[in-house]
Amino acid sequence: MNATLTSKKESITIYLKDTFNDIGKVTLFATRFFREVLKPPYEMKEFLKQCYIIGYKSLPLVTITGFIMGLVLTLQSRPTLAKFGAESWLPSMVALSLIREIAPVITALICAGKVSSGIGAELGSMKVTEQIDAMEVSAINPFKYLVVTRILATTLMIPLLVIYADAIGVIGGYIGINIHGDVNLYRYLSQVLESITFSDIFPATMKTFFFGFFIGMIGCFKGYNAANGTESVGKAANSAVVTASLSIFIIDMIAVQLTDLFL
Repeated sequence: MNATLTSKKESITIYLKDTFNDIGKVTLFATRFFREVLKPPYEMKEFLKQCYIIGYKSLPLVTITGFIMGLVLTLQSRPTLAKFGAESWLPSMVALSLIREIAPVITALICAGKVSSGIGAELGSMKVTEQIDAMEVSAINPFKYLVVTRILATTLMIPLLVIYADAIGVIGGYIGINIHGDVNLYRYLSQVLESITFSDIFPATMKTFFFGFFIGMIGCFKGYNAANGTESVGKAANSAVVTASLSIFIIDMIAVQLTDLFL
């Protein structure tokens, strides 16, 4: 019995030690990013390439997801509002739900699965095959070329993808309303725009920059620090997705609390 308790304590101690060790490494990694991002030369060509890969190539998935979010939310909400005779509030409710919470979080989670895992696997494979070491030998700064460009690209592209998902979701809501009714597009959009205020848009947009930053940061950290061996590439990609998804929920929780306090 005592031996079992001792082993459990040891395992908990090791787990906590590894956790705090990882937090320290991430902090140092982020500090190096902020230091390197201000130093020339600036890798604009690689940055634009990553914006294309992260932003443009994610559009089909974000389009389908955003449309389904708006459509399903409308179809699911309509019967409940109809019971209270409040069907006229459906466009406002769908738009506010999408813009405030659903579209930012779902889009960020999709990007965490697609982008963060891709970055983790890419940099992990480069680490395993010693390409990063070769860049250092060639007098190229691999951190600035590989890490800084990707983090900046995710920080910029994720908010743009979320705004795009908001618009597609609103269109999906319009299609959903017209499945069981007949609502004019001008009237629908007018009601949507009338219900949205600055306090709805600003917090929802600001938190997406943090979503993008952490998606890029975690993916780069896991890949850049992958251990030797091909197994570590898969572990880096998987760990990047899980950690990035968890960070999105934590950031969203903090953002909601701050919004409730100040707005």
